[in-house]
Amino acid sequence: MKAAVDRLSHSTNFLNFLAQHALIMQEELPTSEEPVDDQRYHFMSLLLNLANTFLYMVNTYIIVPTADDYSMSLGAAATVCGIVIGSMAVAQVFSSVYFSAWSNKSYFKPLVFSSIVLFIGNAMYALAYDFNSLSILLIGRLFCGLGSARAVNRRYISDCVPLKLRMKASAGFVSASALGMAFGPALGGLLQTNFKLYKLTFNQETLPGWVMSLAWLIYLVWLWISFREPYRDTEKSNTAQESTAEPVENDALERGKQPLLLKSEDKQETEDGDGEFDGSDEALKESRGPATSIGSAYRLLTPSVKVQLLIYFMLKYAMEVLLSESSVVTTYYFGWSTSSVAIFLACLGITVLPVNIVVGSYISNMFEDRQILLASEIMVCIGILLSFHVVTYTVPQYVCSGLIMFVSAEVLEGVNLSLLSRVMSSRLSRGTYNGGLLSTEAGTLARVVADGTITLAGYLGESKLLNVTLLPSLLICVASIVATCFTYNSLY
Repeated sequence: MKAAVDRLSHSTNFLNFLAQHALIMQEELPTSEEPVDDQRYHFMSLLLNLANTFLYMVNTYIIVPTADDYSMSLGAAATVCGIVIGSMAVAQVFSSVYFSAWSNKSYFKPLVFSSIVLFIGNAMYALAYDFNSLSILLIGRLFCGLGSARAVNRRYISDCVPLKLRMKASAGFVSASALGMAFGPALGGLLQTNFKLYKLTFNQETLPGWVMSLAWLIYLVWLWISFREPYRDTEKSNTAQESTAEPVENDALERGKQPLLLKSEDKQETEDGDGEFDGSDEALKESRGPATSIGSAYRLLTPSVKVQLLIYFMLKYAMEVLLSESSVVTTYYFGWSTSSVAIFLACLGITVLPVNIVVGSYISNMFEDRQILLASEIMVCIGILLSFHVVTYTVPQYVCSGLIMFVSAEVLEGVNLSLLSRVMSSRLSRGTYNGGLLSTEAGTLARVVADGTITLAGYLGESKLLNVTLLPSLLICVASIVATCFTYNSLY
């Protein structure tokens, strides 16, 4: 009853707010009486999925403080760090799709494959120094991106965790990502030793690769010993994925009582995405089934949802520019060391959970989501404007503007995903091409474009890197604000 009252009154709390970031939609109210299916739910398997999420985020950001130094040691420009960091995101664009499809049949095998590929990728990243090969370095990072199993982690929570525990598991997924984002740069900054062992070099540039290779090897052993593949009832699984009518409606159909009218949402989806509804059982099934391709998933998106995906793209682009070029910019303007850059990035990452506590527990209950959404976009825009180098550039200006931009983007991400999880079509809550996959692809593409922009801007010189990379961020941010204003009334 309390959950029903909270839903009707739009009241929320930190746990619920954080859980919605995972875009694992709750299809019904949680009940404490729901039995736990011991054949599907296994706590250690859930923990292994969360550990995979944490390690992958550490793997993503551990190289950020040293990527520019590594590029220069291989004879490339410092701004090539954009390609080095972004190559992982390029591969993730494709890996998210096949991992999501693979999770229809198994969870254990894709996690094993992910661990092996990430082990190989990190080893190649570390070995590139002794081979003096930028190609091996980039191939290693591509391998790391091909091992991104976040789609599997999200799908396991959606399919195998009982409804009454799903909110906590979703919050754990988001928290593991946030902690990995903060821990990665901090760990990279601590790896400052320099020695050789059997012609292999261990220094601040190669140690992130060696450490992560060891971490994934340990994880693989733990996975092999402790993970339990959930029981799969083929007939039940096919029915759950192909049939989309709710239980009451299924019972009515079995008794020969076909609904006279579709729900308005389903009717609209049928008209928009699948053509005219002809009233047949097959059309009813198709109109409510999960999306079968990226194209059909895109056709299910309403204009307001598309605007929210644009907002997600914008904030991920702005954050990636800030994080990926931080080492180059701070070294050029302030002469910061690797440790200083790592501390700055770790401090930014630490703000994620406290900011979500404040927004989820207080701000979201005081203002409408669309109001917080627009205010956050404006603050991100202000942070970008303050980051530009006009006359002189000081440490307080860089730190304060970066903090404003990052924190505002975090608030924006939380509110945007929370709103997105409520307005996205229920047909995108399951299947291979689900809402989580779409948001992941949007964010990953933003990272790819941002890192590519950094490398291309590097050809103009490090003195122009900051302003050149901030300009696209500003334009995209302004475009998202305009789009939000035009769809203001349809965001709820």
